[in-house]
Amino acid sequence: MTAVNTSAKTTLMTEGPIWKKIIAFAFPLFLGNLFQQLYNTADSLIVGNFLGSNALAAVSSSGNLIFLMVGFFNGIAMGAGVVIARYYGAREIKEVKKAVHAMIAFGLAAGILLTIAGTLLTSRILIWMGTPADVLPESTVYFRIYFMGSLSFVMYNVFVGILQSVGDSRHPLIYLIVSSLINILLDLLFVGVLGFGVGAAALATILSQFISALLCLFRLVYKSPEDYRVSIRMIRFDLPMLRQIISNGLPAGFQNSIIAFANVIVQSNINKFGKMAVAGCGAYSKIEGFGFLPITCFALALTTFISQNLGAKQYDRAKKGARFGLLCSVVMAELVGVFIYFTIPVLIFAFNRTPEVIAYGTAQARTVTLFYCLLAFSHCIAGILRGAGKATVPMLTMLCFWCIVRVTYITLAVHFIPSIRVIFWAYPLTWSLSSIVFLIYFLKADWVHGFEKP
Repeated sequence: MTAVNTSAKTTLMTEGPIWKKIIAFAFPLFLGNLFQQLYNTADSLIVGNFLGSNALAAVSSSGNLIFLMVGFFNGIAMGAGVVIARYYGAREIKEVKKAVHAMIAFGLAAGILLTIAGTLLTSRILIWMGTPADVLPESTVYFRIYFMGSLSFVMYNVFVGILQSVGDSRHPLIYLIVSSLINILLDLLFVGVLGFGVGAAALATILSQFISALLCLFRLVYKSPEDYRVSIRMIRFDLPMLRQIISNGLPAGFQNSIIAFANVIVQSNINKFGKMAVAGCGAYSKIEGFGFLPITCFALALTTFISQNLGAKQYDRAKKGARFGLLCSVVMAELVGVFIYFTIPVLIFAFNRTPEVIAYGTAQARTVTLFYCLLAFSHCIAGILRGAGKATVPMLTMLCFWCIVRVTYITLAVHFIPSIRVIFWAYPLTWSLSSIVFLIYFLKADWVHGFEKP
């Protein structure tokens, strides 16, 4: 094993107060996710105010389709992060380097593939989703341009995954702030000043994303400690390492894809209620992203914390960190949910002033926001289990409840009760079921010491 150097030691999560290490890692993630959400919301805010309800509906339906296409590769990147964190925690630096460079090679290939697939399939998927006819042309333009920049999104997630796996959540935050501000300025210029359409909003997004990816790459090539520094010449497909990465990342990638697929089914049912429903629910989805901030930041922090500490064979520390992170995420998520519940009409108004749009967004928020604590619990348990090398458990649980049960419920319930509120209840119901299963597994399974076995 390689000796610990002082530059790498500052990022280790295997020593020092547990609460301080998790909070210190999660807080930059929280700020980063905040700017990421601002980044994602800027298109809808600016388009909704300058181009109207049709354009807002075109952009607002983006989340589920984008996640369907990108989510699989992001899951693989998460698997790479688990592998890197495990070797980094064990101080096996040679293996860290192999994993870093193999993941970058995989990301380049995946980004090119996604660009081709997304550009070719966008129109077909939107039609299959039942996108309203008066929204379809602008939606097609927006998504087609968006997917032309797929390489930037994939590589950004790869680079951020590498940095976060070694405990560096600060630099991705800085780069995300820069790219978020650029995105907003370009949106205002292209849409607000020059009066271009929704395609310009997508162009602004991919240009700013390329900038953030390049900043991360610069950090990894020129500024990172030697332990995980990237050398362009070393980027290659290391098959044994790729097998490890894919075996860890495939369940998360598959999980992301099936959840996104289920949510596309949900979106297609919402589309049946017309463009005002699409615009209102789409505006809420952007606000909902802010509610997910404490959930995602603690889930990611726990994955890294658990991976590094189990790699270092600090099993009791891993258990204590899991309990602390769970508690923080659940409490913070519920507080945010209560805030959104009471302020939602004003928040939707910021996107569009049409009363019907506000009514749809408010109805969805007041159905689901008080259940954010269950979503937080499920995501954090999934993050803990991924960090422990048990990514199959959250994959199967979410496949069952967030895909099969959710789609079955909507298909049957909407047939008998044709109300959009029936669709909204799909989320709290399936979050509740997954939380029950995760709680039972977390309390009964020996997930920590199972990691000890080869």
